[in-house]
Amino acid sequence: MLATRIRLAVLAATVTVAGATLTACGSAPDNAAADGGSGGAKSAKTATSVADVGGLDQLVKAAKKEGTLNTITLPPDWANYGAIIKAFETKYGIKVKNENPDGSSADEISAVKSRKGQGRAPDVLDLGQSFAISGAQEGLFAPYQVSTWAKIPAGQKHPDGAWFNDYGGYVSIGCDAAKITVCPQTFADLLKPEYKGKVALNGNPTKSGSAYAGVFAAALANGGSLDDISPGVKFFGKLKKVGNYNPVESTPATIEKGETPISIDWDYLNVAYADKYAGKGIQWKVAVPADGVLAQYYSQAINKAAPHPAAARLWQEFLFSPEGQNMWLKGYARPVTLPAMTADGSADAGAVAKLPKVKGTPTFPTEAQATQAKKVLSSTWATTMAG
Repeated sequence: MLATRIRLAVLAATVTVAGATLTACGSAPDNAAADGGSGGAKSAKTATSVADVGGLDQLVKAAKKEGTLNTITLPPDWANYGAIIKAFETKYGIKVKNENPDGSSADEISAVKSRKGQGRAPDVLDLGQSFAISGAQEGLFAPYQVSTWAKIPAGQKHPDGAWFNDYGGYVSIGCDAAKITVCPQTFADLLKPEYKGKVALNGNPTKSGSAYAGVFAAALANGGSLDDISPGVKFFGKLKKVGNYNPVESTPATIEKGETPISIDWDYLNVAYADKYAGKGIQWKVAVPADGVLAQYYSQAINKAAPHPAAARLWQEFLFSPEGQNMWLKGYARPVTLPAMTADGSADAGAVAKLPKVKGTPTFPTEAQATQAKKVLSSTWATTMAG
């Protein structure tokens, strides 16, 4: 079950157009298991590309010798992660140990630090980009450039591969049309009296990537900008004041129980709910609000002290291959290499056709803008919502 995946992230946005781990106990593998196995090739521990270990075949050999990949906070029904993990295990015969599937980016960073040198430390991380940026600044990640590196836009990756964005989507409004007579289409609509007590976020925005994005999108809808998230905080304060804000954290369970009939969340999650609950008395409708269009990618990174360094690098090669990127598409998420895949014909056209339609090309905030937004949110959210 997907509960909140509480990850704070840098956002991609436009105002007018759209556009692990605490794993099971074990000892760290010996150096031989991390060796590329090709004579003079680098150890996987220090490899910055698949060429450094002698090619993909050698990387697969080394990863199979390790036999395990430690992941963290990967909910199986988040953007198709369950199917992705199963496909990786089946293809390579490597066991994925995924602990704390409903944890946060903060949990991931904590695990990297506290489990350093232990066999149960996370090998790979899926992070909100702000955590990826700060983790890279702390020197926690191993630089690595996947084989499809050139297909990742320059603005979506660290120059040396300390982190690189993978998949994402747009802030959307999900609504149960079986319980709501007219579903909201915009942030402005959410203030209408008929939505009293019905509007929820997927978590606390000081910890949750999707909730943070919801506040940022609300800022864009209310006179804010990439430089100013404060109007979004004020909007939710107003939403609470008029009685429309629902403090219950939106999850599949709360949606199924009817506790959160309106949910601000990623479009790929909301569209998946529409599929999941079809024919079960829930008519889940999805709208990307035209007054606050905003998108975000999540980032991949490799733990510098990964106990299974070859498996960690093979995991990234798999995720960024056409096979892996198309699996994000099947989960209604937009893979970062989609423009290049569309151009070369490798994108799953059927899956692309099912994505919520959004016009335009998004722009992306700078690291400074994202850092400032995080500071403002952290310092004002609690007091605003307590008022």
